Amino acid sequence: MTEHASQRTLRESVGCIGVGLHTGARVALTLRPAAPGTGLVFVRTDGPHPVEIPARGEFVIDAALATTLGRGGVKIATVEHVLAALAGLGVDNCRVEVDGPEVPIMDGSAEPFVRLVHAAGLREQAAPRRYLAIRRPVTVTDGDKSAALLPAARFGVTYTIDFQHPLISDQSAALELDEPRFVRELASARTFGFKRDVERLQRHGLALGGSLENAIVVDDFSILNPEGLRFPDEFVRHKILDAIGDLALIGMPVLGRLVAVKSGHALNHELVRAVLAEAAASEIVEHDVRAALREPAPPAWRPVARAV
Repeated sequence: MTEHASQRTLRESVGCIGVGLHTGARVALTLRPAAPGTGLVFVRTDGPHPVEIPARGEFVIDAALATTLGRGGVKIATVEHVLAALAGLGVDNCRVEVDGPEVPIMDGSAEPFVRLVHAAGLREQAAPRRYLAIRRPVTVTDGDKSAALLPAARFGVTYTIDFQHPLISDQSAALELDEPRFVRELASARTFGFKRDVERLQRHGLALGGSLENAIVVDDFSILNPEGLRFPDEFVRHKILDAIGDLALIGMPVLGRLVAVKSGHALNHELVRAVLAEAAASEIVEHDVRAALREPAPPAWRPVARAV
């Protein structure tokens, strides 16, 4: 993503209403400005008292079908798309209020949340922005699946998927990401699923809000959505989108390259835990504005600390 020196939040509050992917219930979501240093925080508002759940790796309680955060017996599921939108647009501090157990699925992508942020506007804050700079490679594996963060001056992604399906086999994409490219090439990529899996989940009381309006559905030979795909490789683009949302749980933007093969939420979160656990593999840096003015490319960074 585009690097900038100061932390950012929203100019004003903004919200939307949709259905939860798994419960099918109506859910209201509100994005609110937050003070410098707050980070991204989810707030469950439908109980007797609001429950705050910081968007950090230690609060992940489930990654089977989506990323679910939890605290004190309260959970909020399917947080990855709104996290991807906030991370992709460089929002450092935001309260994400939800009046139900999951974030509304909207159209299955991050684009509706991008539109919300654009409608609210962004405001620079009087605090330096911090980044986690990867200094040594960190890799996690699970059979033939892998995910790694490698040292790099900018955030980028190389991602490969293979679902052994005629329409979703051996797709790869490599992107150097900034905010315009995130909006243009990733934000609108939708979640996807196989018709047989959707039917099985619905028989077990899950995916009750799923439809062709909020997911790409594939049978054995074809895409069932009448409008088709938004990108020829929309499947791998959505997996990158999910990964951006999952990496946001590091708690700050990353200077490094994600290289993933067949990874999903569970392995993404294992990578987040591995990076945070291995202090020597990374350091927190701030953008040195004065040095950048003297030598604008590449940006200069100064270390702040060794561990998150």
